[in-house]
Amino acid sequence: MLFVTKGKEKEMGFVVTQDLVKKLKDGLYDAKLKDIYVDESVLAYQQERYIKALESFEKIYGEKEVEIYSAPGRSEVGGNHTDHQFGKVLATSINLYAIAIVAKRDDDVIDLKSEGYERIIVSLSSFDPAKAEKGTSQALIQGVASKLKEEGYKIGGFEAYVTSDVLNGAGMSSSAAFEVLIGNILSGLYNDMKIDPVFLAQAGQYAENVYFGKPCGLMDQMDLIWRDIPRTGGLINIDFEDPQSPKIKKVEVDFEEYGHSLCIVDTKGSHADLTDDYAAIPYEMKKVANYFNQEALREVDKDDFYLNLPKIREILGDRAVLRAMHLFEENKRVDQQVKALEEGDFDTFKKLIKESGDSSFKYLQNVYSSHDLTNQSVSIGLAISDISLGDKGVSRVHGGGFAGTIQAFVPNDIVSMYKKNMEHVFGEGACHVLKVRPYGGMKVL
Repeated sequence: MLFVTKGKEKEMGFVVTQDLVKKLKDGLYDAKLKDIYVDESVLAYQQERYIKALESFEKIYGEKEVEIYSAPGRSEVGGNHTDHQFGKVLATSINLYAIAIVAKRDDDVIDLKSEGYERIIVSLSSFDPAKAEKGTSQALIQGVASKLKEEGYKIGGFEAYVTSDVLNGAGMSSSAAFEVLIGNILSGLYNDMKIDPVFLAQAGQYAENVYFGKPCGLMDQMDLIWRDIPRTGGLINIDFEDPQSPKIKKVEVDFEEYGHSLCIVDTKGSHADLTDDYAAIPYEMKKVANYFNQEALREVDKDDFYLNLPKIREILGDRAVLRAMHLFEENKRVDQQVKALEEGDFDTFKKLIKESGDSSFKYLQNVYSSHDLTNQSVSIGLAISDISLGDKGVSRVHGGGFAGTIQAFVPNDIVSMYKKNMEHVFGEGACHVLKVRPYGGMKVL
């Protein structure tokens, strides 16, 4: 039995859990694991992780024929909070993954156990967003399945054991990884992996907006599913001017060529109870757009915005104005970042990363919650990074913000020092030195 990627058909049917455990222990899948996770130093960990997941599935559901699916976390590089305004982003999937051991059922029930969480049961017999339990994994499953069914795709039940090393609630899109994982499982089990990846991303966004209750844009899901671009290492530039048909471009870059590593630091700030903070950003930006009778700020002429700025301040307040200013400049910065990388100008790229982070802090204002001013772990992380890196590297708030993680581009010769300093403040294992992933959401086996 072989691992499967990029639409290749399986050479055999489902494989029994114990057979997979034996093959993993015998090292038969080491080459494939290296291909997926990039970093050879993590192969032993990933092998052990897959074996443990298979054994956990068998303990709960019994020995069965299974398939394995996977979805990565993501790292946003540029375009902070622009996607929900039809903006531009620069992002990549990373080698932290959620994996699912899956067995098909003959009914319409999804029985899923995530490591560290209660087992959940979801019936696919009916869908009602009004009755969905907001903010739960059940809501995400219902939302994804309902969108697939609405578009005429087959859906059905399955049993799954899920384990993830994507940092939960840390700006690395753990919820998007879960949505993409569910979408790929339903695509594989019931639709021969033929559901369009862009639609899977849109289904994930729909689930989060309508069922889960978080008004996110489409960037997280898009970056996690786009597996059909040639895998030469690099980043993805997405333009959401037409959100139904976003333009996607691969940006070739290998940070190792520039002697830098991508580090993500978990500042241990919880994302719990921050939905209102997140929701206020697109709400206020859309209010500015509505002033010009437009749906999103991408449709507003920047010169008109500045000409009308005094009146907008009077009607909508200063924070909405500052957030709109961030949006206009951030879209421009994404283009500049792509240009710098394509021209091999890494110093300019780092300068633009720093500018993006400063704009998020000062204008977008998503580094800490105004409702809890005593807890500013992201601010502490940025301050320690500035002191540690000086003018050698750069750091910025990562993802949605308000709590969670920061991102840093760190010269390789000081990565150990940087990691030590950050973990002195935030605890052992807080600093993750990452690799850009070669694949998005996928059927692994």
